[in-house]
Amino acid sequence: MRSLWKGSISFGLVNIPVRLFAATEKKNVRFRYLHEPCRTPVEYRKVCPTCNKEVPMDEIVKGYEFEKGRFVVIDESDFARIPAETTKSIAIVDFVHREEVDPIYYDRSYYLAPGETGEKAFQLLLQSMAGAAMAAIVRVVLRSRQALGVLRVYGDSLALETMFYPDEVRPLTGLPHWNREHRIAENELQMARQLIENLTAPFSPEKYTDEYRKALLEIIEGKIKGEEPFIAPQAERGEVIDLVEALKASVEATRGAAREKPGAAKRKKAGSGSR
Repeated sequence: MRSLWKGSISFGLVNIPVRLFAATEKKNVRFRYLHEPCRTPVEYRKVCPTCNKEVPMDEIVKGYEFEKGRFVVIDESDFARIPAETTKSIAIVDFVHREEVDPIYYDRSYYLAPGETGEKAFQLLLQSMAGAAMAAIVRVVLRSRQALGVLRVYGDSLALETMFYPDEVRPLTGLPHWNREHRIAENELQMARQLIENLTAPFSPEKYTDEYRKALLEIIEGKIKGEEPFIAPQAERGEVIDLVEALKASVEATRGAAREKPGAAKRKKAGSGSR
């Protein structure tokens, strides 16, 4: 992996040299737009409508629109005025219990590894956080933007999750109104809980695959070979008329899967002893 950023973790008077690595990568199937008659890739050019000409990269600057049509230009010297310790530091603000941070705040994931001379201090922080089941709220500047982050133990290293600020998370009040006063019968709750139990399994990320991407790549491979794409038949879905009947049918359909799960018998035995 190639390091994206070098800096340090700072808390108190301790500074730990670290390197930052991307923890995830998108695996979307990428397309290019073609001109249909000749199948030539379409070009996208940066054009100034005032000068009516294509603009080279060395003539492009960053502008902030403070009013409609009015800009101030921010250049590299302006970014350089930000103190270096602010831009090259993952500053720990608070330590928190890991379960306190709602996942809605998470944005992007990075791995951390110690830099030169930082291995012992890095390991000390890692083991201390792991032993206390704690995470750290941090401030960090990435891509010219200061972000909040969560520093947490991941495997035998540390991971950094950049976060949205609270004012970047949309409030639930923006959702359309819906009736929250529906009366739920006890038998409906019991069947729903039974269905959830039947479908409960240990989280194993390896079993989840991108079926859409797989099917799309198969179509692409077939077209490359000159084959006609196979159209899979769509399974018919019956219209749900009665919620109770739908729950009953779902519970029955998932009973077999629940019995086949590893540890199902142990869970059943443990549950019967607690009644």
